Amino acid sequence: MSIQAPIPVVVNGATGKMGREAIKAIAQANDMTLVGAIARNPSVQGQDIGEIVGCGALEVPVIADLQATLAMAAQEKQAAVMVDFTHPDAVYENVRSAIAYGVRPVVGTTGLSSDQLQDLEEFADKASLGCLIIPNFSIGVVLMQQAAMQASQYFDHVEIIELHHNQKADAPSGTAIQTAQLLGEFGKPYNPPTVAETEKLPGARGSVTEDGIRIHSVRLPGLLAHQEVIFGAPGQIYTLRHDTSDRAAYMPGVLLAIRKVLQLKTLIYGLEKIL
Repeated sequence: MSIQAPIPVVVNGATGKMGREAIKAIAQANDMTLVGAIARNPSVQGQDIGEIVGCGALEVPVIADLQATLAMAAQEKQAAVMVDFTHPDAVYENVRSAIAYGVRPVVGTTGLSSDQLQDLEEFADKASLGCLIIPNFSIGVVLMQQAAMQASQYFDHVEIIELHHNQKADAPSGTAIQTAQLLGEFGKPYNPPTVAETEKLPGARGSVTEDGIRIHSVRLPGLLAHQEVIFGAPGQIYTLRHDTSDRAAYMPGVLLAIRKVLQLKTLIYGLEKIL
């Protein structure tokens, strides 16, 4: 039986907090090989990414040219994957570029609009290329969302609070938006009004979805990634909460997505779809 070649992986946003963890996890995975590390920071250009993240030399220098790296990865014998942990302003073009080169995107960057997601889905379909957009790689978050979906059958009142570090660029978080979307799939309205509310300060009641679900975003140093889904009914409160204390919690999901995306021919949104 022939031994399959390791999966070539490019990490875009390699020196960011999530990118660093991804580099370490990929370097330790027997069925993967790191072939590219992209970062814009001029102070790290040309340095070995393994030395930067503290896992030993990997003989992969940091470069800023995504297009050149994708072109190189596309020449690998085995189908290549791009893991993207960059910025909401750049992720759409990054994903389009990867698909154009035939490199399968696994995206943890949030902030894509509905129109952008639809466009990327159509682009991936035309290319018959797998693409995974994952708002949250934590297995615990998927379990929280599943529990919330079950609870929503019995509660009509629910609000979501998401708390993140103050370097997060987008709000609400992709996880909170996805959670609200999952609850909205039941086709029921939430939080029927009982009084005429007045916000003395705009935004005091958070954002609100078409289904009436309110989402509140907190940004503070000292936080990492946290979410509460709070259900209320007369005489009771039911709270679901997930806390992340280390970004290593996301890496099993990242590695799973890298392996699964090779089997896909279209864009899939959400970790729960590949578990």
